[in-house]
Amino acid sequence: MNTKLYKSVLSITDHLMEAAQEQNQGTFDRHYAELKQLCEHNENSDKDHPVQWETLADFTDDLALAVTIYEHALTKAEALNSKDFCSSIGYSIGALKAELGDHSGAIAHLEKAKISSNKIIDKQLKSEIHDLLEELKSK
Repeated sequence: MNTKLYKSVLSITDHLMEAAQEQNQGTFDRHYAELKQLCEHNENSDKDHPVQWETLADFTDDLALAVTIYEHALTKAEALNSKDFCSSIGYSIGALKAELGDHSGAIAHLEKAKISSNKIIDKQLKSEIHDLLEELKSK
């Protein structure tokens, strides 16, 4: 991943978190628009990376729109064959789909995330994927 891109996304994320903590919607909206513009500007370039799209989805209040953005991020992660991003994004999609009442869609994404997570070292993420998947399958 491009270091400059990572630093840009991290900086914007810091600003978004600060605005959220201060409950400053105007500042939050400005930084969200900046992140969205960064994503759109880098689309289909050598700087296009799932981290920017996943972050954009993370800060999207509209759950259905967030799922759409996560799905876009997942496509980018799959193209890079990044098991870490496929796992985390798949988990996020599964969790949101469960929250939106799409039980079968949630399970499908979590099952794919679980397979991807077999190749990562993040034990907490592996556990969260497993636990949510088991919870949904038991319903």
